[in-house]
Amino acid sequence: MSKTKVLNLKDKIDGNEMDLSLSNLTEVPVKELAAFPKVTVLDLSCNNITSLPLEFCSLSHLVKVDLSKNLLTVLPDDLGRLSNLKHLDLYNNKLTILPVSFSQLKNLKWLDLKDNPLEDNLAKAAGDCLDEKQCKQCAARVLQHMRILQEEVDKERERRLLKEKEQEKKKEAKQREREAKEREARKRQKAEAKEKKRKEYSAQLAAQTEQEQKMKRAEEKKRRIDQIAADKKNAPDSVPKARRFSLIGLLFKLLLLLLLGLAGIVGVCQLTRLKEESVCVPINVALGDGITWVQEQEVGVRVSELVQEVDIRAKVLLQKVSSLAPHFLKPLGVAPATTGTEPVETVEN
Repeated sequence: MSKTKVLNLKDKIDGNEMDLSLSNLTEVPVKELAAFPKVTVLDLSCNNITSLPLEFCSLSHLVKVDLSKNLLTVLPDDLGRLSNLKHLDLYNNKLTILPVSFSQLKNLKWLDLKDNPLEDNLAKAAGDCLDEKQCKQCAARVLQHMRILQEEVDKERERRLLKEKEQEKKKEAKQREREAKEREARKRQKAEAKEKKRKEYSAQLAAQTEQEQKMKRAEEKKRRIDQIAADKKNAPDSVPKARRFSLIGLLFKLLLLLLLGLAGIVGVCQLTRLKEESVCVPINVALGDGITWVQEQEVGVRVSELVQEVDIRAKVLLQKVSSLAPHFLKPLGVAPATTGTEPVETVEN
């Protein structure tokens, strides 16, 4: 409202009463009314008000309010905040129900709800309001009815809250269960990942160990090959040379044995009774031919001396061999010669 209209409100005040009836109002000037806290009686009857704003419930200083003959269809939910309200006239409006907070109007002593399309239970509780007594009874019965509704509403709210709490608990339980499953799944995944890493590490370690062993074997093989090559390189002729020396020594020994054997056979055929045997005849003939050839060649005295020396040494050798004659002559079936009893013929020069 404008400042002019605010000044006009002051003209509507008479003591603690303000008369705004028949003012053709469609809204309640709550802000302007709040400027007059000493006004406890407010007459808004015979206007075109369809609803009360929520701010109207803040005018807790009001004691008597007349809203009869308006177009109200509903009252604000916080109407119970008008804690000092004692007298309320709602005659001839379009109300069907009252807000549950109506039960909080503990100081309400007078109420008129005639000529409203109230629901059956509320209309039955309100009854008639034809005189002061009936209006007081209406206030008491409606307050009682609204208290019952308030209790039902409170119970319903409690049931709803309890249900919501149960649903919340179930939701929390499901959430905890889901979180527990997720934690278990994460734990299992971590364990599986750890086991996988452990297996991979073991496999990697085994592969590394096998690779090291292969490298070690390859190095050892290479070292052996290098050693063999080095040995072959450092001593290429040692083995053949040693073999040549051993072969020459063996041939020399065989030749020496052969010469000794021939000398022994010649000595046996010359110095024993076997010289007449057919086995020794060719040997003796060959030996005689050889000596004759030497003599015919007119070799010097040195050769004769050498022959004599060889003859002497042959005799000594035959004497040593004679001790072994039984073993040598036994396969031939010849009796061994007795040295010292029979003369031994010498080879003449």
